[in-house]
Amino acid sequence: MSSDRRVALITGIAGQDGSYLAELLLARGYEVHGVLVPGGTARIADQDLDWQSVAHDPLPLVFHEAELTDGTNLRSILFSAMPDEIYHLAAQSNVRLSFDLPVHTGNVIALGTLKMLEAVRAYNEATGRSCRFYQAASSELFGQPHESPQNEQTPFRPRTPYACAKLFAYWQTVNYREAYGMFACNGILYNHESPRRSDAYVTRKITRAATRIKLGLQKKLRLGDLDARRDWGFAGDYVEAMWRMLQQDDPGDYVIATGETHSIRDLLDEVFGYLDLDWREYVETDPTCFRPTDVGLLYGDTRKARTRLGWEPKVGFRELVRMMADHDLRLAQRELHEKTASGDESSS
Repeated sequence: MSSDRRVALITGIAGQDGSYLAELLLARGYEVHGVLVPGGTARIADQDLDWQSVAHDPLPLVFHEAELTDGTNLRSILFSAMPDEIYHLAAQSNVRLSFDLPVHTGNVIALGTLKMLEAVRAYNEATGRSCRFYQAASSELFGQPHESPQNEQTPFRPRTPYACAKLFAYWQTVNYREAYGMFACNGILYNHESPRRSDAYVTRKITRAATRIKLGLQKKLRLGDLDARRDWGFAGDYVEAMWRMLQQDDPGDYVIATGETHSIRDLLDEVFGYLDLDWREYVETDPTCFRPTDVGLLYGDTRKARTRLGWEPKVGFRELVRMMADHDLRLAQRELHEKTASGDESSS
């Protein structure tokens, strides 16, 4: 690989954000190293990603396997990859699941981030480099805010195990920036979605179910609070903001959002309406889908990101919803074809 390439390391490269970020960096001529949990390459294969199409030949992409809780292995990976930039995206990122697995969530997000920061500090000190570090924070930090929209000065009030773990990671990132002069940034990202989002998340759960219902592959969709509101953007736009943070002269923390808020009902209206369906005929409320505590009205004030990073979202809510619905309709058509070919006409 060329010695004059910039080198980036992405934890969680197999996830939604990691895959879009890898594409962006490869297109910009980076050498990209991705950290996967053991066996994580299977998820990349499932997404059918064609990274070669956006990269220079040969494909400058290297994978490493590690658990985020294994600080020794993380340090070894840094000294092997020799990165100029690190994007720490890996996490147990399902907020609802964090109530069921609070200790695991804390170990992966809170302690995993601390171990990564320690690995970066050791790497910088041993090599004399100044590797830049991005930490994926979350709008969930704001929890039940007293003010809307939220900006970088809005007080944090986390209300989930996931958010509490992210709060620890946020302040450790600030602490390492101030204590050791590390170029370390927090991206306080609001909900961002795409066709690559897991269907464990409500946006993809809805688009996947609606398209299957459209083709007779599914009968009902069970959801929690239909009045919950979120600020939803496109993941491909948000990774651009991550990259821009690490290109600044000085490190900082940024709110990344669209500044708009929509309810689950709005999302249902858009998805089912696009498919010429009435969601009220198919959606049922399921108490098990509710969180023990939920967040308040979250939507972001992105003036700092717009002014200093020159960033703004390009994909709007309706365009995002239709992008996801079109993708999932193709999946449903393929599923229907396979069922028809095999003679299986059952539906869920």
